[in-house]
Amino acid sequence: MSERVAERIVFAVPRARRPRRAESRGVTLLELLIVLSIMAIVAAMVVPMFGGGVSTGELKGAARQVAAGLRLARSEALATRKETGVVLDLERRTFRLAPDGHEHTLPHAIDMKLFTAQSDLVSDSVGAIRFFPDGGSNGGRVTLAVGARKYDVDVDWLTGRVAILD
Repeated sequence: MSERVAERIVFAVPRARRPRRAESRGVTLLELLIVLSIMAIVAAMVVPMFGGGVSTGELKGAARQVAAGLRLARSEALATRKETGVVLDLERRTFRLAPDGHEHTLPHAIDMKLFTAQSDLVSDSVGAIRFFPDGGSNGGRVTLAVGARKYDVDVDWLTGRVAILD
């Protein structure tokens, strides 16, 4: 009888205490492939967000450069008491002040749009914003964008005030 009692004691041990050899083997090849596939999909979605292109600082710097050119043109118009303009080439991503003709180039990855008076559009890709001797302007907006990020450089038609809008 003592042997039977010993057997019953062995069988009375709960299953949770027994070592499980099947779980301690590691991961299967299928599990490994699934995890690697998920990581590849996530990397494919995240990497383009951070790679290449124009940084937010460069985009804001380009907006400040355009705003500075427009403010300079307004100051020139007030100082010389003559109409002054800024000509923007959207295709080449450049702008220049009409009197001096010095061309300022923006990064190529930036998309540039111009909203101005119909009479100041030279072609589909070239237009101008003019400033009058009293400081006023024909008004307009230059939009600089990279993907979903954008800055609008706004010129008020009445006062000629130049402002950068987020």
